[in-house]
Amino acid sequence: MPTRDDAWNLLCEYTQNESLRKHALAVEACVRAYARQGGHDEDLWSLTALLHDFDYERWPNQAHSATEEHPAAGSKILRERGYPEDMIRAILSHADYTGVARQSALEHALFACDEVAGFLTACSLVRPSKSILDLEVSSVKKRLKDKAFARGVNREDVTKGAEELGLPLDEHIANCIAAMRAAADTLGLAGTGAATPASA
Repeated sequence: MPTRDDAWNLLCEYTQNESLRKHALAVEACVRAYARQGGHDEDLWSLTALLHDFDYERWPNQAHSATEEHPAAGSKILRERGYPEDMIRAILSHADYTGVARQSALEHALFACDEVAGFLTACSLVRPSKSILDLEVSSVKKRLKDKAFARGVNREDVTKGAEELGLPLDEHIANCIAAMRAAADTLGLAGTGAATPASA
């Protein structure tokens, strides 16, 4: 299997946007935490999360084509570069419009963490501290109800993701906050220095 350096270089080759790169790192942090918690292959899960959107900037697929653009285009590149088929299948399955049904634990975790990681980033950046270190589940739940906030995040997918993991939504959010706190510096979410870690 290609290394994490290989995966990071591939992400950077196709993704220039810093926010998209940080999103990939945030989803990686959350998915890796679930791999560790469930005793799964952390490297496989980590690389899958890191590369789940690597083709999005180049082929955003506004038409939601099942066979063209993201994630179909990226899947072809991953195959050519020797990435494993279970990873490619998980990446295809995270977009409902591909028609690839989620079956494995990895597939459910990737889908569950994708929207939540983006939402937690948005929640953190509007805090006075600009940090995830003092973000609490209650604050996230409140913002989920505000449809005008981070409107690009699909609320149904957030709820459905937790259901697919078999977890209460609060617990899933708490798990992802904890995972992203551990990577706060890398994600640019350590804040202004005013944040003090809160218990999720």
